[in-house]
Amino acid sequence: MQVPQIRAATFDDEDALGHLDRVTWSTLHSVQERPRQPYEPFFNERYGPRDHLVAELAGTVVGYVRVVRPTPLACNGHVRQIQGLAVADEARGTGVARALLRAAQDEARRRGARRLTLRVLGHNTPARKLYESEGFVVEGVLPGEFLLDGAYVDDVLMGRRL
Repeated sequence: MQVPQIRAATFDDEDALGHLDRVTWSTLHSVQERPRQPYEPFFNERYGPRDHLVAELAGTVVGYVRVVRPTPLACNGHVRQIQGLAVADEARGTGVARALLRAAQDEARRRGARRLTLRVLGHNTPARKLYESEGFVVEGVLPGEFLLDGAYVDDVLMGRRL
């Protein structure tokens, strides 16, 4: 099995990451509406390459993770939050998501974080199991926070010390 290469994103990744975001979209993990043309840029004034790590297999972008400060407050500067993680269907089960999570933890530490948090939809069992296996614990649940495909879905808050 090939080991994914993790690197910092660059502006040259814009098209590949935008495409990946669109083809992996699902209500299993997204509360946003399905992207429609004309597509918004992947990088914008809020999130740029500096906020993303990219996974490659054989030189092809197959995943990314977005790691950001959850708020601009100085008193919250010791926390980083995963606000997006996507893996191409053809790369699932190859360790890409786990490698991205571990790289996100390393990057958060490098940026001085003491905690890493994330939010995951309650019905996304594969993601929750992965996060738990990497040391994340449930820190809160917002019951029925989202109405997706006609069903109310919990918003699960998870975190871990670094």
